[in-house]
Amino acid sequence: MGNGITMKEKIIDKLKKIVKFILNPRFLLCFGLAWMITNGWCYIFIGVGSYYDIGWMFYIGTTYLAFLWLPITPEKIITIPLAIAFLRVLFPKDQQTLAVLQQMYQKAKDALKGKKKKAKEENNENAESRE
Repeated sequence: MGNGITMKEKIIDKLKKIVKFILNPRFLLCFGLAWMITNGWCYIFIGVGSYYDIGWMFYIGTTYLAFLWLPITPEKIITIPLAIAFLRVLFPKDQQTLAVLQQMYQKAKDALKGKKKKAKEENNENAESRE
């Protein structure tokens, strides 16, 4: 590459940033809270329902857990944004983590804009070729 940084070094640098972000204690706390809301309650229902022989609690917990194992379950899609929302609400002064989030959001937004622009250009070219 032109500036002396190899692709491998770029990937390693990106992975380090992601791991540092995910292993941030504040984010882990928020992710744990979000996980308890989306998943953890069913494990508690299963445990409490089976220990105290509460049938309805056990069945609701196991049914939801079975639902989580389906490939169509949007649980991760819900848990991560919920964790990010908790992070913003509970730790608004954690500028380092919030800056990483803002950078990730901006990159995703730019990538989406680029794809939309490219698709629009291809549609225009296809329309011109048909005429």
